[in-house]
Amino acid sequence: MSQVLQSFIGGQWIGQQGAQALRSAINGQTVFQTHAEAIDFGDSVHYARTVGLPNLLKLDFQERAQRLKALAKYLGEHKEQLYAISAHTGATRADSWVDIEGGAGTLFAYAGMGSNELPSGNLIHEGPAFPLGKKGGFAGTHILVPRGGIAVHINAFNFPIWGLLEKFAPSFLAGMPCIGKPASSTSYLTEAMVRLVEQSGILPAGALQLVIGSTGDLLDRLNGQDVVTFTGSADTAAMLRVHPNVVKHSIPFNAEADSLNCAILAPDVTPDDEEFDLFVKEVAREMTVKAGQKCTAIRRAIVPRQHLDAVAEKLKARLAKVVVGDPSVEGVKMGALASHSQQADVAERVALLRQSAELVFGGGADFAPVGEGTAQGAFFQPTLLLCQKPLQTDSVHDVEAFGPVSTLMPYDGIDEALQLAARGQGSLVGTLVTKDPQIAARIIPVAAALHGRLHILDRESAVESTGHGSPLPPLKHGGPGRAGGGEELGGIRAVKHLMQRTALQGSPTMIAAVTGEYMRGAKLIETEVHPFRRYFEELQIGESLLTHRRTVGEADIVAFGGLSGDYFYMHFDEIAAKDSPFGKRIAHGYFVLSAAAGLFVSPAPGPVLANYGLDTLRFVKPVGIGDTIQARLTAKRKIDRNKKDANGVGQGVVAWDVEVTNQLGEVVASYDILTLVAKKG
Repeated sequence: MSQVLQSFIGGQWIGQQGAQALRSAINGQTVFQTHAEAIDFGDSVHYARTVGLPNLLKLDFQERAQRLKALAKYLGEHKEQLYAISAHTGATRADSWVDIEGGAGTLFAYAGMGSNELPSGNLIHEGPAFPLGKKGGFAGTHILVPRGGIAVHINAFNFPIWGLLEKFAPSFLAGMPCIGKPASSTSYLTEAMVRLVEQSGILPAGALQLVIGSTGDLLDRLNGQDVVTFTGSADTAAMLRVHPNVVKHSIPFNAEADSLNCAILAPDVTPDDEEFDLFVKEVAREMTVKAGQKCTAIRRAIVPRQHLDAVAEKLKARLAKVVVGDPSVEGVKMGALASHSQQADVAERVALLRQSAELVFGGGADFAPVGEGTAQGAFFQPTLLLCQKPLQTDSVHDVEAFGPVSTLMPYDGIDEALQLAARGQGSLVGTLVTKDPQIAARIIPVAAALHGRLHILDRESAVESTGHGSPLPPLKHGGPGRAGGGEELGGIRAVKHLMQRTALQGSPTMIAAVTGEYMRGAKLIETEVHPFRRYFEELQIGESLLTHRRTVGEADIVAFGGLSGDYFYMHFDEIAAKDSPFGKRIAHGYFVLSAAAGLFVSPAPGPVLANYGLDTLRFVKPVGIGDTIQARLTAKRKIDRNKKDANGVGQGVVAWDVEVTNQLGEVVASYDILTLVAKKG
């Protein structure tokens, strides 16, 4: 008897009675059922708001990043349970790796980015702050704060784990409890993953809920502090975008929709080039990985007309070697489509495409997938089509067969290739295969207007390239037009998209108090204790030191030139320097930097452990022979990364504002330095 799946709502697993049968994509047998019980979405939303949200905001960015890391590790330790269930979706081990370990890897990536790029606390100062008046008493900046709402994530069937986790990771960092709704056909794999998440005990209560089946009246219960994200068909995205309650409350809606992505073989590449084979390999791979069920798959292969036959023959030869069938059978390279309804949909769309395109490979006449019982499975043969007149044919740019299907399109000249690429009306990704940087420089700026990501493939990048179809956590995923007009991933950008950006005005002292970051003009804290003698916990933002002065002499310039090897004429040639805009010899900028460090560094051993980096360096005015410099060092911000060194000593990162002035009080250099500072406890 097949297992009834359950929703995880309000901290409880709900569902006993079976409803929709979910069949194995391999042999057609019913393996799971959705549940028949209705979900009380009022209870779900109330639980997210009253339990999930407060629990998440008890943690700060750094602590939530640590939870993500722990969860990623836990899922990795239990991944084989997920691989066993993923087999029912028709995926090969390699396909499942992208979904399962790609999902855990995305958690790891966001844990690292959160730890390295986000502050302590729950407010991001999106600076820099800047004066709004002439006297320095009125300033402005921007801050990002948690929205105080919940995130509803509606996902497609093709990546049941990665699809939820790549949305959950930035939402969790942003302090938003999530309600995930996977596509029913493969929801059993999402349910298995969420059971592991709940079993781990790593997430605070209410951080993640799971909906199996319909979303019912969920969207009606949201408000303007919430967000909705969707991955799936462009038609469904369009319907959800205009949901009355979403429109009424201006609820942010992010769509990532299927698109007719393309790959262009540039005219400089010939059949004798390594890049030619890379193009063929990339198209074939995107047709067969996940049985072509990827929103990023190559649907249109755009090739120079003179190389059309050569590309077609090489693609046919490569596709002929692909063994399709039960992934548990040795030698099988491509599995089934995710469901029988998907199989029927792809067959219907291929039939539409064949009305204006000829068959190059596939067609199913002699197709028999390998393995016992596969005749009842949801298999579809890799199918390559050819449209001889793509500029005069609409269907190949409008109809997407979401499976192992791609269409060859010849072009004459780069402008025509770009025209064909644009006919996709907005794509998630496009690939350009070329060996000529000038061609890349011509094509990419034009193609970028209608593509969310562009992948340039040549023999150099191929060594490490993750491929056309692989969205990566640090890079934006999403595209304009047909692709949904949304944006996911992209590193910390994804977290910021889920937060409220607010402009802030006030005095520098007030802005510093709100942001937890010193800005020039704010009140300083000056004591008899050197700030470098303070432990991390003791140091206050705004704690400052005004150093003694130092007069720069010619001997300083000569000595620094000898040490550094920098004998630039402005430092050593009296005559040439007089003819320069400065009218005199000046000190090296990096001498000023070094001299300032000599003024403010406390040399004895203490809490400051190491220089961690230097940001925002500007040399504002020249320092000449005889000028006198002075530095002000001020604690600008603190980040507690909850880390310890090899000896068990806790550490934090402190950013210091450094302002170097001359004898007239003019700023000559300005920068931030970052230091590792020991904790006292």
